Amino acid sequence: MAYIKIPTPLRQYTGNQAEVAIRGATVDEALRDLVARYPALAPHLYEGDDLRSFVNIFLGDEDIRFLQDLATPLSEDARLRIIPAIAGGMSF
Repeated sequence: MAYIKIPTPLRQYTGNQAEVAIRGATVDEALRDLVARYPALAPHLYEGDDLRSFVNIFLGDEDIRFLQDLATPLSEDARLRIIPAIAGGMSF
């Protein structure tokens, strides 16, 4: 079974779990499994059927956009991470 690490701001939607076991042969299937079990996560990860542009998914240390994106295959022991983009900074 694969696992996905949930960032702190989104843990309230997974019963405060930091990591969730997920099923799926690809990243897309795994994310769909995640939101099927935790529907409150869907609007934070998806806009319609598309993954939001500010949501980054990593497989190990690799950004899936530089692999096969959502079609990236997963092994049984895959470790995914959701990394929301952070904006802000100092204004001058």
